[in-house]
Amino acid sequence: MKLLFDQNLSYRLVAALDDLFPGSTHVRLEGLERADDPVVWQFAKDRGYAVVSKDDDFHQRSFLYGHPPKVVWVRLGNCPTTLIESTLRRRAMEILAFDADPRLAFLVLSPAP
Repeated sequence: MKLLFDQNLSYRLVAALDDLFPGSTHVRLEGLERADDPVVWQFAKDRGYAVVSKDDDFHQRSFLYGHPPKVVWVRLGNCPTTLIESTLRRRAMEILAFDADPRLAFLVLSPAP
């Protein structure tokens, strides 16, 4: 599964999670850091990425347009990148199962109870 990290997440996640999600990228690395959401959406759709974002707009787009691309909505608030990385690692099997299920369009990652 290839992830496209949105501008509200650190580009460092690409290298940090390469062992689990090879081929992933960040909007900054693709020259899309200032691109509007529809442009990022189309980029992900055309290239087979799932969008990972803290932005509610991508969650809403998934309701409107379905998938692809799939959306992983990170609902962790303001937190260090290490917490986002550890959350994605801890839930990697769930994320991969989400990707494999053709019925699912978005996955919400909230803080652990």
